[in-house]
Amino acid sequence: MSATDPTDPYVVALAPKVHAFVQPDGGWCLNNAGFLGDPRESLLVDTAATERRARLLREAVLAHGLPLPGTVVSTHHHGDHTYGNGVFLPEARIVGHENCRREQLAAGHQLHLLWPQTDFGKVDILPPSVTYHERLTLYVGDIEVRLLHPGPAHTTGDTVVHLPEQGVVFTGDLVFHGGTPFLPMGSLAGSLRALELLRSLDAPTVVPGHGRVTDPSAYDATERYLLWVRELAAEGYARGATPLETARRAEPGEFAAWRESERLVANLHRAYAELEGLPEGHPLDPAAVFGDMAAMNGGEPVACHA
Repeated sequence: MSATDPTDPYVVALAPKVHAFVQPDGGWCLNNAGFLGDPRESLLVDTAATERRARLLREAVLAHGLPLPGTVVSTHHHGDHTYGNGVFLPEARIVGHENCRREQLAAGHQLHLLWPQTDFGKVDILPPSVTYHERLTLYVGDIEVRLLHPGPAHTTGDTVVHLPEQGVVFTGDLVFHGGTPFLPMGSLAGSLRALELLRSLDAPTVVPGHGRVTDPSAYDATERYLLWVRELAAEGYARGATPLETARRAEPGEFAAWRESERLVANLHRAYAELEGLPEGHPLDPAAVFGDMAAMNGGEPVACHA
């Protein structure tokens, strides 16, 4: 990347010893990460979609006077948050929800299948070696790090990372600030419940999975979108319209400016599955989901920006 590349990552100081690593503009494969700690030990929240970008994250950690992370927390299994894990081994253990481990092993080199032309670099599939079921508390120096599983939401293996003393929460992809939520591997109903969990933490600083660092107002915007999708799905399902037909009839209103608007049809696929009574997180047909997103994207497959 050149020095003027608009997708160059930048670091935001969130609290003493706590930083966010933000990759603009937060579109497909441009996720956020975070790091915290002191000169003795550090912890990383997520990595990146490519080896090159993960190495930029590694350099940022070292540039802030921290040692290489002893722990990497994966907020979920998607490759934009986990493909860079190998850059931090063997120093780090990887921690995540038990479903994250299972999903990551099942997904394999998922991003290579979606975007075969992208240079991801050397990518080993490295799932969590330490897992938890509902919650887990870690300590990095004097920083308490709470890992919370919200239930099926963005995926079935999401982790919220909460720093109670610092008033910071890393939401993973429960929140896309300025971007469209993505539910086909999780749950619409569960995503609404996850927002209630996030609100209950009362953290004033919110690091979304994608997009700029923000505040709890991002929960309200996400909730409005999810409720809109639920209403669209109910109407379309009752008419016998397909998710694609329903998406094409929709008037996005305040959500029109959000990135990845084509995800609406993917989210409708998930909402329809729940209306049909399928369990939250029940696997959907990825070819149908991504095919419909391409149709919504003017016939072009969605693009990886990493």
